[in-house]
Amino acid sequence: MPFNFKETTVAEVHRAMLAGEVTCRELVEYYLGRIDAYDQKGPCLNAIILVNPKALEEADRLDAALKEKGLTGPLHGIPVILKDNVDTADMPTTAGSESLRGFTPDEDAFITRRLREAGAIILAKSNLHEFAIWGETISSILGQTLNPYDLTRTPGGSSGGTGAAIASDFGILGIGTDTINSIRSPSSACSLVGIRPTIGLVSRSGVVPYSFTQDTAGPICRTVEDAVAVLDVIAGYDRKDDETAWCVDKLQQGSYAEYLKKDGIRGKRIGVLESFFGKKDVHEEVNRVVRAAIEVLRKQGAEVVPITEEIDSGWLTSSVSVHLYDLKDHLNIYLNALPPRAPVHSVEEVMASGKFHPGIKENLEKAMQLSTGTPEYNQRLILRAQTQTKVMKLMADYELDAMVYPHQQQLVCKTGGSQQQRNGVLCSVTGFPSIAVPAGYSTPDENAPIGVPVGMEIIGRPWSEPTLIEIAFGFQQAAPLRKSPPTTPDL
Repeated sequence: MPFNFKETTVAEVHRAMLAGEVTCRELVEYYLGRIDAYDQKGPCLNAIILVNPKALEEADRLDAALKEKGLTGPLHGIPVILKDNVDTADMPTTAGSESLRGFTPDEDAFITRRLREAGAIILAKSNLHEFAIWGETISSILGQTLNPYDLTRTPGGSSGGTGAAIASDFGILGIGTDTINSIRSPSSACSLVGIRPTIGLVSRSGVVPYSFTQDTAGPICRTVEDAVAVLDVIAGYDRKDDETAWCVDKLQQGSYAEYLKKDGIRGKRIGVLESFFGKKDVHEEVNRVVRAAIEVLRKQGAEVVPITEEIDSGWLTSSVSVHLYDLKDHLNIYLNALPPRAPVHSVEEVMASGKFHPGIKENLEKAMQLSTGTPEYNQRLILRAQTQTKVMKLMADYELDAMVYPHQQQLVCKTGGSQQQRNGVLCSVTGFPSIAVPAGYSTPDENAPIGVPVGMEIIGRPWSEPTLIEIAFGFQQAAPLRKSPPTTPDL
């Protein structure tokens, strides 16, 4: 029986490789064929900035290694879609900006190196909202990426190129980065699983920064199992990212896969953050889908507790998040350290070049007037600490294992619009971990034949990834809601 490539997983591929049913070359050829058919043709998703020109060569090398000594690592031969703000020493890293076109870093990012050491193939670099500055995934290097479930909508962002690509089966595993919403937003919008780890669990060295206070990187995948396989590989201490020193005694001993429990929801006490649900007509579709998902949690043995204390996600974004205050200072640390051959070495030079999308001009100009260490910045850090304590106290007072809410209060926006009322900021300003899972779809219409995906977010205390994985996996097993997008059918 021929191997079924469609939306396959790491475990399925490795079983088939060891049984001689599929080769790494065949796998790479399958994904290259889909990228060729759907990225710049057909629906023209515009998700891929660059395909690795040596992908087939790397596949052949891994096939030879398999014959000689078996699997070379936990991700042997697995194609990865890497957001193009993560450094690769053998391919350009542009952060989506014309100002960095053609620039290839001297070395891999920490997480790139970890993926390669685990046997993965970096198949392609994906589009992002330029410099990861907002959430619609539009850049000067490539333009607007489209949502494969509704071509009139964005795929979320800023990691929307990865989201659209993984949803459309351009690869098995995806990597995103997240400063405010940017892993969970495309996961929610593209019916995927996204993990934003606790700050300090995954290194940011070699990742083009937005805000070291809030930045992290993590998996965007079609299943919880595959997302966990990525987390196992990329988590850990890195001397080049001081924040990861906090994870040394928190790292899972063994594998996070130990927490892939079918009954992982049973006995959990889960809070529902009511203030993160919208109250207007525009919110009805999301509310309907997420309320139904919460009923699944209840039926699977969770004790579901309404949390009525007010947390305002809009206020967190406008008055607590330090992203724009950090942007100039932290991005300059990266740009200043680039070798002389790099085309730009500061945000000022980026702006002077004019080689950036006009959609980020206002944010860049605002960021140029802001800085770290100012009284306003320090006030935000105080509010950040108070928010961390508020969340911990809610969880303690209600004896919660986790809290849930819709990632976004209304459907992901149309192209040309701006994302509204995203709730992922709670984890970003606190640094706490969360997992976004597919919760269902809006009512189908002429643009969205199966509806627009809606994601539910699950937040926990710092270092509670094992608990969140149990809940997310248990939910996925009870409600396998993911459907492949109708715009990218089998070839």
